Amino acid sequence: MGLMRSWIETANDPEGAFPLNNLPYGVFSVGDGDLRCGVAIGDRILDVTGLEAAGILRADADADVLDAPFWNDFMELGPAVWARFRDALQALLGEGADETTRDLCITYSVPMADAVMHMPFRVSEFTDFYAGRHHAFNVGSMFRDPANALPPNWLHIPIGYNGRASSVVVSGTDVRRPWGQLKSPDHDLPAFLPSRRFDLELEMGAIVGTASDGPISVDEAFDNIFGYVLLNDWSARDIQAWEYQPLGPFQAKATATTISPWIVTRAALEPFRCDTPEREFELLDHLKDRGPMLYDIDLAVALAPKGKPATTIARTNYREMYYSAAQQLAHHSTAGCPMRVGDLLGSGTISGPTKPERGSLLELSWGGKEPLTLDTGETRSFIEDGDTVTLTGAARGDGFTIGFGSCAGTVLPALDAPYKR
Repeated sequence: MGLMRSWIETANDPEGAFPLNNLPYGVFSVGDGDLRCGVAIGDRILDVTGLEAAGILRADADADVLDAPFWNDFMELGPAVWARFRDALQALLGEGADETTRDLCITYSVPMADAVMHMPFRVSEFTDFYAGRHHAFNVGSMFRDPANALPPNWLHIPIGYNGRASSVVVSGTDVRRPWGQLKSPDHDLPAFLPSRRFDLELEMGAIVGTASDGPISVDEAFDNIFGYVLLNDWSARDIQAWEYQPLGPFQAKATATTISPWIVTRAALEPFRCDTPEREFELLDHLKDRGPMLYDIDLAVALAPKGKPATTIARTNYREMYYSAAQQLAHHSTAGCPMRVGDLLGSGTISGPTKPERGSLLELSWGGKEPLTLDTGETRSFIEDGDTVTLTGAARGDGFTIGFGSCAGTVLPALDAPYKR
């Protein structure tokens, strides 16, 4: 598939993030205006809330589903509606649209530069996985040894934990360095201090668009995923090291999880499907691979000290994951756990086989033993106050690019005291 041409010329740039092939979904506002559902096309945002209210573009003939500041109500309508709505959008914005249609779309759209982006969906629950093999091997090698880097279950199931939906934020939201209990550097007793080893994790997030009440197959899980976002799972490594045994991460992961503002749909990513890596053990039937369910998406991490240029510190690809989001979702449902529209599944840190492909500072600095040198000449083992971390991602086709928008956050200093006296 090549570039689908639009009458909006900026959507025809081969390097642009938002061609007609993409049409990702977000929530925006302009000035003091209301939050509205929008679709990115070139350098503009199509106001689909306005188009629905005017009766020009409707997802549901009987009810307004785009008059809320999230896409959950639309997702609940299911894959057949998702497909029809996408077809209608492509007809409105494709180069064959007539002048009347073009005028309507200009009336019901705004320049992207004038908009403020908000959370694109209401997060029902958040589960984060540990499903990138290179990351798991690196971390296991650091804290155990290379011969025993992976836990015995790792090659058989996607390991995960339940995170905090309440602390998922949209790109551009500042992140406050957390306080927490950690092992004192001076003695064996714990101390309550601001985190000194605050980190990023480069991930993708899959959004559940169809609810389920019991176990579902990998094929069903794939069909139930509405779309994907970039995801930074901020992590306090020193808090995590003290608390994680025996039940895993808790406060170390509760500070914030940042996502990109645009939901890139499964339909837009269809040309980029690829297989999971070769396996040492055949998975049990309920998790077996059912064809290509990963995606070829280039990913990058940039770090900018306050007031200084950014340095790209890592580049990798989503295809490095050991388990697909469909396998993660199917596994999540095996014990009968109901999955809800708006559930968010974090992939786990995405790292490649070489050092420049590592998706966290923990790996890049090898636990702080090998600090990185930035383009500014400064060094980093972990994130310092004032640093801005930006994740980017793009799937590259024949003459077009499917982009996600940036996933960025700036780390603010810890509070002087975490409790008011």
